[in-house]
Amino acid sequence: MDFRIAWRTLIQEPAYTLAVMLGLSAGLAACLLLLGFVRYSLEYDAQVPDADNIYVVRHRFNVDPSEPVYDLAPMFLRAAALQLPGVVDATCYIPARQEVLPLAVRIDRKILRVRALTVIPGFQQVLGLRTLYGDIAVALERPDQIVLTAAAAQRLFATADVVGRVLHAEGKPLRVGAVVATPPSNTTIPFELLFGVNSTFADEVRHEMLTGEHGWMGKLLIRVRPGASVAALTDSLQQVVDRTPSVQSFPPDVMARLGKRKTLELSMSPLRSAYFATQVRDNPIAVAGDRGDPMVIGGLAAIAVLILALAAINYVNLATVRVLRRQREVAMRKVLGASVPQIVMHFMLESLLMSMLATALGLLLAWLALPAFSQLVARQLDDVFNLQNIAMAVALGGLLGVASAVYPALIALRVHPTRVLAGRPGTESGASMRLRRVLTVVQIAAAMGLAGVTIAIAWQTHYAMTSSPGFEPSPLLVVEMPERVRDNAAARGLYTALSAQPGVEGVAISEDPVGRLDWLWTRELKRPGGQAAAMEMKSVSANFFEQLRLKPVAGRLFKSGFDRDDDKIPVVINAIAARELGFATPEAAIGETVLFTGFDNVTINKTVVGIAPELRFRSLHEAPRATAYELWTAGGALTIRVHGSMAQVENSVQELWPRYFPESLLRMHRAGEILAQNYADDARMAKLLAVATGIALIIAGVGTYVLSANTVQRRAPEIVMRKLHGARAGDIGLLVIREIGLLVLAGAAIGLPAAAIATHRYLSGYVEHAPVGYWTLLIALCLTLAIALGATSRHTWLAMRISPAEALRS
Repeated sequence: MDFRIAWRTLIQEPAYTLAVMLGLSAGLAACLLLLGFVRYSLEYDAQVPDADNIYVVRHRFNVDPSEPVYDLAPMFLRAAALQLPGVVDATCYIPARQEVLPLAVRIDRKILRVRALTVIPGFQQVLGLRTLYGDIAVALERPDQIVLTAAAAQRLFATADVVGRVLHAEGKPLRVGAVVATPPSNTTIPFELLFGVNSTFADEVRHEMLTGEHGWMGKLLIRVRPGASVAALTDSLQQVVDRTPSVQSFPPDVMARLGKRKTLELSMSPLRSAYFATQVRDNPIAVAGDRGDPMVIGGLAAIAVLILALAAINYVNLATVRVLRRQREVAMRKVLGASVPQIVMHFMLESLLMSMLATALGLLLAWLALPAFSQLVARQLDDVFNLQNIAMAVALGGLLGVASAVYPALIALRVHPTRVLAGRPGTESGASMRLRRVLTVVQIAAAMGLAGVTIAIAWQTHYAMTSSPGFEPSPLLVVEMPERVRDNAAARGLYTALSAQPGVEGVAISEDPVGRLDWLWTRELKRPGGQAAAMEMKSVSANFFEQLRLKPVAGRLFKSGFDRDDDKIPVVINAIAARELGFATPEAAIGETVLFTGFDNVTINKTVVGIAPELRFRSLHEAPRATAYELWTAGGALTIRVHGSMAQVENSVQELWPRYFPESLLRMHRAGEILAQNYADDARMAKLLAVATGIALIIAGVGTYVLSANTVQRRAPEIVMRKLHGARAGDIGLLVIREIGLLVLAGAAIGLPAAAIATHRYLSGYVEHAPVGYWTLLIALCLTLAIALGATSRHTWLAMRISPAEALRS
């Protein structure tokens, strides 16, 4: 019966019901999506059995002055770990191809890119892979077999039962020996295809993966017994590294600089926390992969709760105003014998019905927005709408309904039947009015603070994406080849063919496209008898600087026709390198000799021929470093300078590619796209905050609208008296606007300082800032004021047009 009464009450005022439902459902939809993403992030690698006892072995490479941390360890440590007490199992794996040169497979005439790993026996036990078809153990032992995930099998063959089917990896025929269940997308060990270490595809790495003879790095996972001392295990593994010559063979001056510090400093981190290891760097063997910042995830959770709280505040304000209008109804219920529990239950059920309807609509809105939201956060969130999350959403909606009904029910209990039925309806108490004003100020402050932070982040991101990388990227096209130019005939053929295409001014070779670090390697240059400095080495062709149209800071740069490709003697450095080598000025370094020690520990004399301008191989999140350029054409990145139509040259590349690399997929990007990728996370964050800010501003606008309506209703007698005493319409309008304006300013006093602090913390992650000043906060203030004025305009106009005679009669 109470539910039917509540339903009839809601449908009697459709405008009110629709406004409340839309506000609540929008807040719930935003909250559900954000909390779904937060939960998704917190459950990375949760599908791995006994994941809390599996550890990732990392190392800090102290030889590099920046001391990078890599998600890798020498592969010989696996055998050592298996001998330690407290270790249950250990496995090792590496990407099948270096991830900057991804693997492509061919099925008939179809070529597709896949994420593949080369694994040693036991990998499937450690990760708890579930076999759907075939025998995974046999497949990983056989040289001609592979393992696919069910999703990969479906993508490649259009069915999951593909045992016995054949595909070609770089021309080698391989048979599917097993199909395993697809791991969830929130894993730090993503794969679609597995090669066993005995596979014909793993010929070049088999010996090293099984023996670790030369100290090659791989991904090492160790399962420990509950209660085992991780610190003791780490110390034991560190001792193995310290006495292994293959990973300690560094020049004497490097060892002297390190002193007592380790060359490779090991650590063991839980697999469950791997997703939040933001300090892990990319390297040529494997990229760090998806990572999440705990501060960002916590911030998104706070925003989700904040948006839901703002929506709830709106509902409480609306419900309170509605109770004040329904005093006669409440009074009649009391006169007819309704008890306190019945009054409370009526408002509770009405609120619960509203919140459940809003929850259903919110779930629908969240489901419709999920594809766009997934793209915004760059994660596959297909599994967010599972039964458990839906049940939690319904429970959250119910809790919201109960909590939102408490205050309106208390207002209803204070209604005096005698006074109300005698024509003297009660007014809202001063404490109640102050509370609702405080709630509105909170709404305004939150919306204004979010707006201020969002504007600052968007402006800084735009500044970073449009800042000069040291050259003009618009006429440059980058083609990334699967093989190195110097060592591969097909790569050399494509390089030559592209150089002869119409519209191509020239083609340069490098290991990295400018703007991205693929092949980071650091070596020390040293002045004879003088100062040494570690720097990033960049291998380029002789025409590299010409194609980028760069001029030297001092001396000269490499030049085609003058310098020979692969000449080991000349070197170009940047001004930072010159300073760190101890030269008083960049010009002082020209013509000087520096000693260079390669990976073979052979030292050669190089001559500094010029000082290069600063090029951004890193984003503005990182400070530029000392950099040296040498002549070496072993890179696989081609930078094409286009004269004329970029689309025409792109078509030429697409036509030539299959002639030279029929088993590989083309990877081609305009230079500006590569540079923009450095700030993809920042751009996504700015868009996400913009959506959250929009929702918060709308909710704040609705809250202001409700408050202005109540203000006009509450002050109607005062407005009438003012008009009778000669007040003009403009004076009445200012009366209403002044009251709302004071609340907006109060919200600004709370929200803008918080926004300034958050903006400062965000900008501290950049080494170069956009001119972000107080103008971002001023824009947020003006935007909120404009929305508040718009929200109050209708009731301000109505207040200005109140007829004293009609108001007194009512």
